[in-house]
This record gives sequence, C-alpha cells and structure tokens, in this order.
Amino acid sequence: MRTALIVVAALVAAVVVDLVFGVLVRRLAHGRYKWLLEPLRLACRRPAAAFLLAGALYYALPTGPAGWQRTLRHTAAIALVASGAWLVIRALHVVESIVFHRLPADEIASRRIRRARTQIRPVRRLTVAVVTIVAIGLILITFRPVRLFGVSVLTSAGVVGALIGLSARTALGNAFAGVQVAFADGLHVGDVLVVDGEWGRVEEVKLTNVVIRLWDERMLILPTTYFTERPFQNWTRNESRVVGKVQIHVDLQASAADGASAWDLRCDLREGLVAYLRDHHPQWLPRTRSQYQT
Repeated sequence: MRTALIVVAALVAAVVVDLVFGVLVRRLAHGRYKWLLEPLRLACRRPAAAFLLAGALYYALPTGPAGWQRTLRHTAAIALVASGAWLVIRALHVVESIVFHRLPADEIASRRIRRARTQIRPVRRLTVAVVTIVAIGLILITFRPVRLFGVSVLTSAGVVGALIGLSARTALGNAFAGVQVAFADGLHVGDVLVVDGEWGRVEEVKLTNVVIRLWDERMLILPTTYFTERPFQNWTRNESRVVGKVQIHVDLQASAADGASAWDLRCDLREGLVAYLRDHHPQWLPRTRSQYQT
C-alpha cells in the first residue's frame, strides 16, 4: 500500500509540475523566453514524468533481502538512470533545434553564422555521447559482476580514452606529415597543383593542412597526410612556365549569388551555346559514326 501510494503521488506530482511549469511559461515569461521554455516543456514532459515515477518507485521500495522487491528496486534504479539520460538528451535536441530555427536560414549567411551552424551539431552529438556513456556506466555499476567495467566506463578510462587516443594519433600524424611536406621539396607556397582533377595554387602550407586556391577562387583545404600518401601533380616544381587554358569572360551580370544559382547559370549557358552551334554551325557539333560491313 505504501509503495502504491508513493507511485500515485509521483504521477500526481508529475502532472502538477507540468501544469505549474506551463502556467509559469505563459504568465511569468511574458513572451520573452517563451520561445525556449514552451518547446522545452512539451518535449520533456514524458521523460520528466518517467524520471519522477522511477525515482519515487526506487525510494519507495525497501532494501531487503533477495526477492521480488529487490529486483523491482533494481529495475527502478535502471529506469531512473535511463530516464534521466533521456531527459537530458531531449533537452539538448530541443535547444539545438531552437538555435537552428533562430539562426538565419539563408544559405548566403555570414561566416559567423555558418561557423555557428557547423559547431553546434558536433557539440550536441559529443554531449549526447558523454551522457550516454555516463548512463551506461551508472547502469553497469548496479550489476555486481560487471561493476568494475562500469566504473572504467564511467571514469572514461575505456571508450572515451580510446577516442582521445585516436584523435591525438591523428593530430600527431598530421603534424609529422606537415614537417615532411615542408622539407621534402614536393610543393611550395605558390606552386600550381592538380589534386583530384582540381587545378589550383598553393595558398598556405600549415602544420596540419594545406590550403589551395582553385581557379574559380574556391579554397580547397586538405590534410598534410594527403600529400604524403596520395599522388598529385605539381606543374611548377622545376620552372614557372605552365600550359594555360583560354577562358571567355562575359559581363559581370552573368554572375551568381550562391553555389546553387551558379550551377543553374552554368547549365543555362551550356544549353545556350549548344543551341547556338546547332542553329548556326551544326558541322561543329560532335557526331557518332559507325561502319557496316556486308
């Protein structure tokens, strides 16, 4: 009876907390923070209720000898940890979606906004991974045979340590490759390279990456290990004389505002040139010929 009453009280408390929080969001925030608190309340209702229910059940059941009550209390402890991790992860997802929604959706955004969009999602994923690892460690600690393994996971001596070691190995590999590239006389700043079919000039040679300015002013950034493990063409290693190509420059009104518009513009220009050749100089178009023998 005592356990049933505590569980019912936990359910009632979850409903009351949700109602009170809703009232606070609608009346006290005055719309200033409602854009954050309202989606947070709606997304975290279920995990919060599960957390309160599991916590009430865990503290309501007695810690006695082995039996159904002890098994149920152990299950409640696992549910408490899992629901807590679920609550934190849902809150992180809500915050990420809200931040993305408030940032300008224009593809031609400033560099600061594009950098924020690039950094927010990896930070959220890393935080979710840490919360998941901590929850798994806490759950494993509750099982006596694997308690030591749970402690090792919880203290980041296992999975997180391996990830850090892998990251450090990658960074050191790039650093040593940068020294090798600098002293191997394979490329220099200002050299003209062809890398994976892309033509460009070396803009910077750093310790961990090489920046190449492509012919259309794009920047190609490659790790230094690329130039120690894969082949590339250096057109100016021995002399500065190179073979160039002819470009047709048109009016600047034919420029594009972004990458997608540039692709459409190139398609329109190509189709227009082909139509011109078809109407005025059809003999210049390529032809497919076949020979039949009788």
